Amino acid sequence: MTLQSIKQRFGIIGNAPQLNRAIEKAMQVSPTDISVLVTGESGVGKESIPRIIHSLSHRKHRPFIAVNCGAIPEGTIDSELFGHEKGSFTGATGTRKGYFEEADGGTIFLDEVGELPLSTQVRLLRVLETGEFIKVGSSRIQKTDVRIVAATNLEMQQAIRENKFREDLYYRLNTVEITLPPLRERAGDIHLIFRKFAADFSERYNRPPIRLEADAVELLQRYRWPGNIRQLRNLAEQLSVVESDKQLDRVSLIGYLPEMGNRDLPMAHPGKSDKAESDFATEREILYKILFDMRNDLNDLKDLTRKVMQSGVSKDFEQENASLITKVYEDRPVTTEPARLIPETASESEPELHEETYTLDIEATPEDESLSLQDKELEMIKKALERHTGKGKRKKAAEELGISERTLYRKIKQYDLG
Repeated sequence: MTLQSIKQRFGIIGNAPQLNRAIEKAMQVSPTDISVLVTGESGVGKESIPRIIHSLSHRKHRPFIAVNCGAIPEGTIDSELFGHEKGSFTGATGTRKGYFEEADGGTIFLDEVGELPLSTQVRLLRVLETGEFIKVGSSRIQKTDVRIVAATNLEMQQAIRENKFREDLYYRLNTVEITLPPLRERAGDIHLIFRKFAADFSERYNRPPIRLEADAVELLQRYRWPGNIRQLRNLAEQLSVVESDKQLDRVSLIGYLPEMGNRDLPMAHPGKSDKAESDFATEREILYKILFDMRNDLNDLKDLTRKVMQSGVSKDFEQENASLITKVYEDRPVTTEPARLIPETASESEPELHEETYTLDIEATPEDESLSLQDKELEMIKKALERHTGKGKRKKAAEELGISERTLYRKIKQYDLG
């Protein structure tokens, strides 16, 4: 079978070189009976490799049993793996076959093998070396012919140094090691995997599939994904169920990822400080707010200039328009130079002003300094909505603010503006 056919058969998505190499190694060792250790972080899809090995081996028509060693209590793990005799312990009301007896002639996949107790590791080592085991409560040696494929997300060398895992068992299991890369090292595959999950959940929940804009795709590719493919799958399912807007941008996704400053935030460049990471993550939001601010200030300045040109200049002009002037220059740094108002070119209906400028002193207040960007954004959105009424008011307000109608709709929901 070809690499591509294996991917299609087992639902593996992606073309990362590390992923392709892992699958190719699984295909190469399949015809043999040597033990294989699959390593990689939690959630990278290690369970696919043992199934590939079993399906391509001469044991493919015999049992395949997957055992999660970390989910079985220490007191019963020996009984689960090797079986027990009737009366061997409290609750043993009958003789029971273990997984090694049930899988005779087939393959056993020992997931999270690093969680096995040391006493069970001794029994497992004997099976690997001689193919023999003894049931709990029995003295009779039994034979089994099984191939063992194990997997772990632990650093095995460290576990050996801490006397949590037997070194001889490690080398018996690790005849061939196959390592699966974490999702963050497969940036080019992330969007493909997300689209597959989105299509699956769309069919399951009978809803339109989630689609991502370019900035959202970039966010996914820069994210660290500590939960790997399992976390990406959960994100796709959550978005499919919760989001009513099926075309999502970067701002929409941020709320579903860890908070700003967390170690798992998207990283613009490896090695940057936490502050730099946070600045990168909020760059677009801050840019939007600055643009809102500038647009409103420009409109107010135009109105003020038009008023000067229409009514002429009086001695009380500065005093009469003090509140408007202060509002226009909210949150602006105060300089020692006075502000200069230069009128627009006069039309035929307006009196022409020749080479005249008007000096206005602007003072900053404590309230100006304490006003947050979020308050400014809320105020500007409210005013834009108030200036436009009737059908299509949101579209017109969005055009005035310089943002998409979808972004404005999300901001209305965020600030509970109805």
